[in-house]
Amino acid sequence: MLRGLLGASALAATAGLTGCGFALRQTPTFAFQTVRIAGLESTPVVRALRSVLETSGLRTQSTARPAGPQPAVADVVLTVLQDQREIAVVGQSAAGEVRELQLRTRFKFQLATASGRILIEETEQLLEGDISFSETDALSKAAEQELMFQDQQAEMVQLLLRRLSIVKLA
Repeated sequence: MLRGLLGASALAATAGLTGCGFALRQTPTFAFQTVRIAGLESTPVVRALRSVLETSGLRTQSTARPAGPQPAVADVVLTVLQDQREIAVVGQSAAGEVRELQLRTRFKFQLATASGRILIEETEQLLEGDISFSETDALSKAAEQELMFQDQQAEMVQLLLRRLSIVKLA
């Protein structure tokens, strides 16, 4: 009888979530099928973004022209203006030793149609995170910094996907 009550309460809770409009985040849908990436094309965020866009079913093109037949004109052009990692000292001890760092991932882009109509004006997105630092643990802190930058990169790609998914071509 106890199992029946637990099962019924779990079913009721699940039914309540679907009734309120709760749904897991789905793969975004886009108003375009082909994206040409211009500007900074070989940065870590751009490589990750290209991979995720292709996984989502979009075709991506680069500004580098391969030998052979010319590709079709892309629906939109994503111009990457800046993709930068920054490290700033934000905390020091009384002796002047570094105690805290701030890691930043800065990404600036613009989206336009193939004909040049601006869909997303020049936009800068900035992600920041603080990390403690110890000279005695420098090697492990370097690995921690790299992991934080990778997390910021993944988050930046998700932010870009959400921005691109709300674009309407009409």
